[in-house]
Amino acid sequence: MLHVLLHIARESQPITSEQIGAMLGTNAAVVRRTMAGLRKAGYVKSEKGHNGGWRIACDLHSVTLLDIHNAVGGPRIFAIGTDRDNPDCAVEQVVNAALFDAMREAEALLIDRLGAVTLAELAEQFDDIATRKGYQLPTP
Repeated sequence: MLHVLLHIARESQPITSEQIGAMLGTNAAVVRRTMAGLRKAGYVKSEKGHNGGWRIACDLHSVTLLDIHNAVGGPRIFAIGTDRDNPDCAVEQVVNAALFDAMREAEALLIDRLGAVTLAELAEQFDDIATRKGYQLPTP
């Protein structure tokens, strides 16, 4: 979604779910479901009908990567973690103990980093790279 948001932020016209789906290699219904969380959080808005589509509805300086993560399905950061299916198993207890602290520390670090980077920073980095490579940037 970060990829999509940066593209939307660079376009002067709305981008349709179909265009986003083609960009991501998925279908428009999946895009609409995912974008719904971003719309509910106030980061994007959608317009229906001819010339409709998705637009940025926020100040990129005020939205962090953590905000986006939370809007599209947070708060869980990792899909892996300790398994509690059989807490009486000694092997599981040992494995869980070894993983728990490491996962908690990694998650805290990642949350801190995601919370410290704004969409505006990514957009500026993109602009710098695109300018160096000679890309013609649309004006938002």
